[in-house]
Amino acid sequence: METAIAEWKDLFVAAAGASAALAGLVFVAVSINLESIIKGKGLPERALVTLMLLVGVLIVSLFGLVPNQSEESLGTELLALTGILSIAIGVFTVRSFPSGEMQLSWYVSRFVPVLFGTVPYVVGAAILIGGNAAGLDWIFAGMIGAIIAAVMNAWVLLVEILR
Repeated sequence: METAIAEWKDLFVAAAGASAALAGLVFVAVSINLESIIKGKGLPERALVTLMLLVGVLIVSLFGLVPNQSEESLGTELLALTGILSIAIGVFTVRSFPSGEMQLSWYVSRFVPVLFGTVPYVVGAAILIGGNAAGLDWIFAGMIGAIIAAVMNAWVLLVEILR
């Protein structure tokens, strides 16, 4: 059972390093534009969501590096972590919406990337709990989705708010 997870070790190591580095860059971006972010309605929440997505990849990767664990154990750990993380990210994403009317495209542009960075984790964890190593493919999809969503948000926090 552990061999399937062990085969993913290099991916987990790379993802942990990359997500930690990206989270650091987001901290820098936020500090550069801190005044604008604090003034902007929903921008502090969006910054938090961005960091949560990247830290989520980091923590998922660290759980994947725990030695000698079964798919079921990893799945249980990840289901607890990513379930809580997904709910928190959803709450802060909703809080990031400005008051007043918004176009449907704004809702879609905020929620869809975040869904790609959270839902695959939960699906993958459930599959792993069932003892199927194919859940790791879903975990990988969640990592990619979270990084893409975080980079999109980071662009807004670094560049778009200054326009």
